[in-house]
Amino acid sequence: MVTTAHPGASAGTSPTAAVRRVLAVRHLGPNWYASVMGTAIIANAGATLPYRFTGLRTGCTIVWALSFVMLAVLLTARVAHWIHHRDQARTHLLDPTVAPFYGCLSMALLAVGGGTLIVGKDWIGTNAAVAVDTVLFTAGTLIGLAAAVAIPYLMVVRHRIAADQASPVWLLPVVAPMVSAAVGPLLIPHLPTGQAQQTMLYACFAMFGLSLLATLVMLPVIFARLVTAGPLPLALTPTLFLVLGPLGQSTTATNKFADFAPGVVPASLDHGFLAFAVLYGVPVMGFALMWLALAGAMVVRARRRGMGFAMTWWAFTFPVGTCVTGAEGLGNHTGLVVFDWLATALFVLLVTAWAIALTHTLKGVLSGRLLAAPR
Repeated sequence: MVTTAHPGASAGTSPTAAVRRVLAVRHLGPNWYASVMGTAIIANAGATLPYRFTGLRTGCTIVWALSFVMLAVLLTARVAHWIHHRDQARTHLLDPTVAPFYGCLSMALLAVGGGTLIVGKDWIGTNAAVAVDTVLFTAGTLIGLAAAVAIPYLMVVRHRIAADQASPVWLLPVVAPMVSAAVGPLLIPHLPTGQAQQTMLYACFAMFGLSLLATLVMLPVIFARLVTAGPLPLALTPTLFLVLGPLGQSTTATNKFADFAPGVVPASLDHGFLAFAVLYGVPVMGFALMWLALAGAMVVRARRRGMGFAMTWWAFTFPVGTCVTGAEGLGNHTGLVVFDWLATALFVLLVTAWAIALTHTLKGVLSGRLLAAPR
């Protein structure tokens, strides 16, 4: 790895611990925020499972605390990256395979913020949880809206992309506002009644539409690339699971609208949100299950051909978690136990994938392999 000399180190001397720490973050890209998202969704999904058992909520709170610590550490490391390796940071922005991952920063902030209100309040109190979530939601939403415009702009005017380079990774910046739409309603009960609550609800609904329509533009391009150019490279095959993100998150969002609309909007609109949650969520969840089967088959194929661990394995976590929360919402609003079973089965899959991804990531960090220059 070629690096510039540090002012405090002369030729032939070993770098100090401080220099080593600075160099260690040179290749730390925005894709690492996916590990925070994948951890936080465990807490968010597990806390609202239809089937409860002793220790579940405490376990979810511990996982939320872990995601909070991971977020703080990663934010610090990424700040160091921008301060000491601005050339590499600019390279990431101009790389069409890396730039979309800037959407993960928004979703990491939003996922941890949502978990603060769902389970974190058990430890820090409701008032502190509301304050923390307000900060994280505001920052995550602003960053997500900026990424939803800036990254596609760069893709059009700066990136040079061939048709066979279309990737599910392109969904990351445009799905970020959908995460805001899904977690924003949690703040509604803590806002003044009337205009403030209505504005929050409709703002979340607008972000739902923004993200949904942008996703509908990109999905046909991604599928067309698969059927015309063949399977993705082995290391990128797990990114097929990213398609589940906008599907499960949009279903979750519509169910949250139905949960928090009563008393905020007139009764006629209240019933409309409930009907929309079911009429939209059920078919979308059906498509999500079809895509899960397709993506799973592609992953099995890639694994048989030698696919090893990469940070793309975190794509097995957050998108599946959004399907868990989507199924939980549908179970509440339809009363069908089949959605409760589905949510539980997907949660087991989520926890398994998270444990595998976390274990390999820790091994990769301790060995230095994941922080080394990409080959």
